[in-house]
Amino acid sequence: MLFKRIIIYSIITFFITTIFTTIVFSFINPQYTWLMISNRLSSEQNGGSRTFMHKWVDIDKISPNMILAAVAAEDNKFLHHHGFDWEAIKKAWEYNRKGKKIRGASTISQQTAKNVFLWPNRSWIRKGFEVYFTILIEFFWSKERIMEVYLNVAEFGKGIYGVESASQIYYKKPASKLSRYEAAMLATVLPAPSKRNPSKPSKYMYRYQQKILWNMKNLGKIEFKSKLKPNAKKK
Repeated sequence: MLFKRIIIYSIITFFITTIFTTIVFSFINPQYTWLMISNRLSSEQNGGSRTFMHKWVDIDKISPNMILAAVAAEDNKFLHHHGFDWEAIKKAWEYNRKGKKIRGASTISQQTAKNVFLWPNRSWIRKGFEVYFTILIEFFWSKERIMEVYLNVAEFGKGIYGVESASQIYYKKPASKLSRYEAAMLATVLPAPSKRNPSKPSKYMYRYQQKILWNMKNLGKIEFKSKLKPNAKKK
């Protein structure tokens, strides 16, 4: 009986805590993530980095080119889905059954949930939590807020987090001044930030940049339905 009560109270506590935290992060900026902490504490041989650069900027200080490039590179249907791109998931599932290389189908919402709330190691348990937190942020956050958090916590190189830090390091300018070509090149880093360097692009990165630019042209412009309140982004 006691064990049953403990289980019930634990489940209730989990839901209250996670929902409360999600609501808090809808207006308070998460300055650190488990990935940042893990990479900071890990040795360089284990993928860690002594470098740590992270500067938060509000979404109105991020170039629309970067927002468009992120959608073009990572999640074409970002504005239209509710956290999951079921068509992409189906295609990835069919591909992974046949192919040797694993293909993912995570949306920007899923990546944001993973980056903010979860540990970096892959497992089915973590994937389950990722689904749960994706549902929460899609319910409690606006699409604009999801994009704002995503671009501020995403890794753009070893120890380089957020588009502002990446822009300053790679292009010596604020994120608000990024051109289409620079934004597209930064977006090529997102799938493999520890292996790609916009300052020294590989042939593959140049080809990928052109693909992103083509997709940006097709997408046109990213317009969020609801704007963030000016006083809703306290640090």
